[in-house]
Amino acid sequence: MLIAEAQIPLMLAAAVTGAHMDRRVERPPPSRWRRFAVAAALIALALLAWRLTPSTGSTDIAVGDVDIGGVSRAPFADYLPVRANVAPAVTTLVGALSGGQVETVLAQDGSMVVARQPIATLANPTLKLDVLTREATIASQLGTVSGDDLQLERGRLDRATQTASAEYDYIKAKRDLSVQQRLHDQGFVSDAGVESYIEQARYHRKRLGQLQSGETSERRISGTQTQRLADTRARLSGNLAAVQASLDALVIRTPVGGRLTNFTIQPGQMLKAGDPAGQVDSEGSWKLVADVDEYYLGRVRVGQTVGGNEAQLVVSKVLPAVTNGHFRIELTFRGPPPAGLNRGQAIDVRVTLGATRKAMVAPIGGWLESGGGAFAFVVDADGLHARRRAVTVGRRSPEQIEILSGLSVGDRIVTSSTASIKGDILNIR
Repeated sequence: MLIAEAQIPLMLAAAVTGAHMDRRVERPPPSRWRRFAVAAALIALALLAWRLTPSTGSTDIAVGDVDIGGVSRAPFADYLPVRANVAPAVTTLVGALSGGQVETVLAQDGSMVVARQPIATLANPTLKLDVLTREATIASQLGTVSGDDLQLERGRLDRATQTASAEYDYIKAKRDLSVQQRLHDQGFVSDAGVESYIEQARYHRKRLGQLQSGETSERRISGTQTQRLADTRARLSGNLAAVQASLDALVIRTPVGGRLTNFTIQPGQMLKAGDPAGQVDSEGSWKLVADVDEYYLGRVRVGQTVGGNEAQLVVSKVLPAVTNGHFRIELTFRGPPPAGLNRGQAIDVRVTLGATRKAMVAPIGGWLESGGGAFAFVVDADGLHARRRAVTVGRRSPEQIEILSGLSVGDRIVTSSTASIKGDILNIR
């Protein structure tokens, strides 16, 4: 559609008129309070960014993840709580003295037994045959010893007979010589006739002396041989008794009286010499056994008092071998043990390590395991930061630990675990 030439001047005039209607509006300058608010907001943002950005050598942690405790001066009760188990005061092991196959079981596990009571029999045919062979050998040796002893006795009798005969001949020769000597003195017998009787008496005296001297030497030698034979006989008799007792070893007996426990052998089971067959527990006589943390190894000693469960006990034995971070102690009752105790029953007791006295103490917590008690994080007055500080600790109880140096009364420390903290500053957010 074409615009009429007459309308063009009117449109131009309208355009010119609209151009004259636009004008510039001037903005008023910002007020002073507005500039101050903007500056304050910028400073707050900067402080917030500084607070949220951890400094070098520090660690951030949420306030809900931190436990804080105070250092104070208070009575320190030096004791150690332990959970002990009831055990028999005396336990005697029962074992097989000889190997064999279980033939008969004569008792039951848990039953009461007396000393030397048979509880099982074993079968061992090889042992029985060996015993018979050895018995025959020893019996033969004993027979030889008896023969030697008999021969010695016969020799002593023969020597005594010869000596007695020689003594009789000497007495008879002296009597004959005396008769001949009187006849010689009366002139009825010549000198030659008397001389023969003198020589005969001299011969019998010499023979008697030789026999008596030999009898003395023979008696001394015979006594030595007799003693040796007696020793041999005693040794062989002992061997024979031991061989015969080896058959008795096929019977398993209880060495003492009490309650038979851990007796689980079954008929037909093979046992070797020395294999355990059970044990006998002292009935009614108890002790307590407890495992203690190795930290207390140097502080628990024999003779320390123990309280708990309405009974008084004493530390009777400390076994210093450490296993899995613990060592074992044994506690015995002062007086009769409480009634109703059973083997394996758990009892909570307290071992008194020292006298109660005032000390600077701090709460027990994970901070001890994290740093071993060598340092603590001390909270600043504003409660927003905690700084690492070297400390020295002493005795500890389940609730408290003694502070020897590094902290002061009124200090607040982080008592939760600090193992994950890196650096010397803790930022509490």
